[in-house]
Amino acid sequence: MSASRRTTSSAGLTHLLGVGFWLALAAGFTSVAFADELPARIDALIATAAKDAPLGATCDEATFVRRVYLDLAGRIPSWREATAFLDSKEANKRQQLIDTLLASSDYPRRMQDLFHAMLMERRGDNPEWTKFLQASFEANKPWDQLVREILDPDPSNEAIRGAAFFHTKRLDKVGQQETDYPGLTRDVGRLFLGMDLQCAQCHNHLFIESYKQVDFQGLYTVYQNTFIRNDLKFPAIGEKVLTKKADFSSVFDKVSLTTGPRVPGGKEIEIPSFDKNEEYLVPPDKKTNFPGAPRFRAMQFIATELPTAGNKAFADNIANRLWFVMMGRGLVNPLDQQHATNRPSHPELLDLLSQEIVAQKFDMKWMLRQLVLTQTYQRTAVLPAGTAPPKPETYRIANEKRLSAEQLMNSVQVATGSRDKPREADAEKLRVAFVKAFGNVPQDPEVEFSPSLKSSLFVLNDPAVLDCLAPQPGNLADRLLKISDSAVLADELYLSVLTRKPTDEERTAVTEYLAKNLERRPAAIANLSWALLASTEFCLNH
Repeated sequence: MSASRRTTSSAGLTHLLGVGFWLALAAGFTSVAFADELPARIDALIATAAKDAPLGATCDEATFVRRVYLDLAGRIPSWREATAFLDSKEANKRQQLIDTLLASSDYPRRMQDLFHAMLMERRGDNPEWTKFLQASFEANKPWDQLVREILDPDPSNEAIRGAAFFHTKRLDKVGQQETDYPGLTRDVGRLFLGMDLQCAQCHNHLFIESYKQVDFQGLYTVYQNTFIRNDLKFPAIGEKVLTKKADFSSVFDKVSLTTGPRVPGGKEIEIPSFDKNEEYLVPPDKKTNFPGAPRFRAMQFIATELPTAGNKAFADNIANRLWFVMMGRGLVNPLDQQHATNRPSHPELLDLLSQEIVAQKFDMKWMLRQLVLTQTYQRTAVLPAGTAPPKPETYRIANEKRLSAEQLMNSVQVATGSRDKPREADAEKLRVAFVKAFGNVPQDPEVEFSPSLKSSLFVLNDPAVLDCLAPQPGNLADRLLKISDSAVLADELYLSVLTRKPTDEERTAVTEYLAKNLERRPAAIANLSWALLASTEFCLNH
């Protein structure tokens, strides 16, 4: 049985307490004339690739409401929100909920958390960077614009200056280590083009024909010329005057080569020459420690040429990453290995998504809506008994997805009713605790669920979790203590934590456990709540 449908049976509870047409159209797609039918075309391509293999049925309403809240709001629904959706008789209530969540204040916070983890890979936090991401998603900023602002951050614009944290954190020296210019170069290729050029630093890639040394060196020429500005109190990046091409050679043939700045797969730009007294658009100022602004800036060139509609790698990368976010696995997997010998699981589908997001001017909210409306997204995670589990890259059933540290934190707070207006300092302390327990180690992409001892001990012992289980006015523990009927209590407990009603077996297990602990009822309710919070079912999006 899939882990997503494992339920806390009596034994499990005791253990926890103890410890065709659209395909043809898509193949020739060149415009957005049929944009409203994109979900149908996606489903047709998935179904065609599956051939005669069975597809999962549409998931039930409880599974859907939990899944879509986690993906678009970054949290589970409250028991009131879940009840309202489950009780609704509206024929199109799923689409209505999708649109409501995309318009909610939860959506930009969810996207800020998601892209912070994706782009910074748990290297640290900065309030200016957080503000930049939050404002970008509140404004539904197009992906190409957001990337341009990251690749060439403007320190004079308070609204976007925090984008420089992407560079400054990577250029920050650790101990006696050298500044990691190669790491920054690699990350620009990985995160914005889906190309990990690390192994092309010293020679053409040995196994990937399209990854050339000149592609790495063309970016490296730009980033080895950068530095952290120390004249400002917020993240800011500076550039040295670039006057000549960079020299490099392969470690194999030692032939001397040169390159100027270039986007991987693109053309090299000629470095303009200026008289010595004209190299700076704004000259340095020693009194203020201002490092000056070169007349020619390679970062500006990269920011102009890399995030464009004509750069297929750029469009494919964001289409693939958004698919990964919604479906649990990239069409190209790993996400930063886009090349001819690692073909997408569904090449026509990736082309379709890439073309569509370009046609929609890199509107990520629009694309997410299309993906969530698909049958592929709304499938159950279980096939009928006796059917062999399909490979995740077929998308014949819903793939289970790890919850990020932020999703877990938000969901624990929603489930226990402890989310309403916490003090800012307490909220930040809680977030740091969850990231430390559930986040990946720095520089490790968060793409799979990797339970660890530290996360288990956190759920078991940490006051950040246990305090949420103590009765407070209006929270889960307080509500449950006021319910005398154990069966009714079980229903509200399961709906609050797992966004579903308990099975008969689970309802009986709760009733029997409470009956055995009449004299310690508050502790018993806390134990029941903790058992569900610690379950695999709670910790996955299924």
